[in-house]
Amino acid sequence: MVRNRLKIEYFEWMCKLVQEAYLIKIPPYKKLLKHLNDIEFSYCIPMDGNRAEDGVDLRYRFGRERSYDDAMIAAYLDNSPCSVLEMMIALAIRCEEHIMDDPDIGNRTGKWFWNMVSSLGLASMNDAEFNKDYVDDVISKFLNRKYHWDGRGGLFTVKNCMQDLRSVEIWYQMCCYLDHVL
Repeated sequence: MVRNRLKIEYFEWMCKLVQEAYLIKIPPYKKLLKHLNDIEFSYCIPMDGNRAEDGVDLRYRFGRERSYDDAMIAAYLDNSPCSVLEMMIALAIRCEEHIMDDPDIGNRTGKWFWNMVSSLGLASMNDAEFNKDYVDDVISKFLNRKYHWDGRGGLFTVKNCMQDLRSVEIWYQMCCYLDHVL
């Protein structure tokens, strides 16, 4: 009972991190977010293990913000691998807090997250248009690095990129993307 309640609360907390500032501007994406949370984040480039660790650390951030002790998080949430949703949200947070932080602009975690959703080609997958098979195909291509060399179909699309983004870690892809958009 406690496990299920905590998992639901954690999922809703993650959704709020990326949707709160955009609720008026975007349709509901609960089905997509739930499905991304059900898919394990796997990787073939060793340094992308850092992204998985950040995703797992997100569980403990939730616990600290909600005043749950680490033992409770470990017992009820930290018993499965990092999900694609956790990895993407943790990466968006890291992008905002460690690279792009600007108090005058405000928190843009949601912006970075939805830019990744768009680059993947999932922006049309709102609750009214959700297609599980399509999402599974897109995420499989992403996880297996079967997207375009410029990152289109992956998390970050970088036009006129000088390097094949399929061959570099996600962190480097993000840095290339930020260099391109700034």
